[in-house]
Amino acid sequence: MLWSGCRRFGARLGCLPGGLRVLVQTGHRSLTSCIDPSMGLNEEQKEFQKVAFDFAAREMAPNMAEWDQKELFPVDVMRKAAQLGFGGVYIQTDVGGSGLSRLDTSVIFEALATGCTSTTAYISIHNMCAWMIDSFGNEEQRHKFCPPLCTMEKFASYCLTEPGSGSDAASLLTSAKKQGDHYILNGSKAFISGAGESDIYVVMCRTGGPGPKGISCIVVEKGTPGLSFGKKEKKVGWNSQPTRAVIFEDCAVPVANRIGSEGQGFLIAVRGLNGGRINIASCSLGAAHASVILTRDHLNVRKQFGEPLASNQYLQFTLADMATRLVAARLMVRNAAVALQEERKDAVALCSMAKLFATDECFAALQMHGGYGYLKDYAVQQYVRDSRVHQILEGSNEVMRILISRSLLQE
Repeated sequence: MLWSGCRRFGARLGCLPGGLRVLVQTGHRSLTSCIDPSMGLNEEQKEFQKVAFDFAAREMAPNMAEWDQKELFPVDVMRKAAQLGFGGVYIQTDVGGSGLSRLDTSVIFEALATGCTSTTAYISIHNMCAWMIDSFGNEEQRHKFCPPLCTMEKFASYCLTEPGSGSDAASLLTSAKKQGDHYILNGSKAFISGAGESDIYVVMCRTGGPGPKGISCIVVEKGTPGLSFGKKEKKVGWNSQPTRAVIFEDCAVPVANRIGSEGQGFLIAVRGLNGGRINIASCSLGAAHASVILTRDHLNVRKQFGEPLASNQYLQFTLADMATRLVAARLMVRNAAVALQEERKDAVALCSMAKLFATDECFAALQMHGGYGYLKDYAVQQYVRDSRVHQILEGSNEVMRILISRSLLQE
């Protein structure tokens, strides 16, 4: 559990490249920094933020380049994270979760993402899947599926997107026809994080007519006959997590694996995504925080025309803009997290704003590193690559603009 992890974790930073060592030390120790992510947090939140920063420094940052280049899915490290309570951060405690708030969760994912954004993003998706089962499943389902997810003995994937339905998720075609005490699934899902490695697939499929009211949510377990996977996709970033198609061919799944009632699947999917957007935005915050620190250090060390780059006023202004956007994005994300926790009417629009703003703000750092920023020896390029997809998934940023404007125009 998380608090035993707090006591067990020391302040050791492990063996890190110099820039990342400074990053993590600055991340949770420098109380004077204008971008200090602990500002505004209570003492408990600062404590588990420190646990997350320490874990990111010891277990993730030293390995993130290797995970990226060799496309390794770091199962053992994620299970270590689960021992600290990060496998079910906002899952109820009676099924093994940490029972923390959405704000607490955002703080944790931001800190973890400074160590490896790609791996943290997968952990956030895994948490979202567990939350959907915890929140909408019956007691038998909660106690069957959630405990091994919270320990990360088992991993979960979210299956909504299809080859022909991305932003228009309500038009999905994967069918689930009831035959006795089973559903027979046919169809395919695309771009599924963790596919092939995950044990639990939270699948949105059509049990009724067209549109959102015909969609249900069904848990499909790995090893079920008729479940298979496409080839592992080659991606620009997010290489520490596999991405494949998930294919259903006369895949028989017990009716007992349906989460919620028939026709409730689209509501469950959307509710999950509202939190998922906060999670992914938080991962972008971690990448942005890392990028600001690495950029600051580069400007202080690199010289041109006999002077450090830090003496160039244009670069000073650009760094200032990066820092300002980071703090603004962090405040937006945390405000949206509180709104979601309180189930406020404006939560959907605020989550959309936070995701839109936070995921758009991480790309000036690469330019300021010059040619060095394009080398894989420099971590900044990986933060940029791993963050770029955040503008697309959990609802593209164009969809976020639709949701925000719809909220305004319907008032």
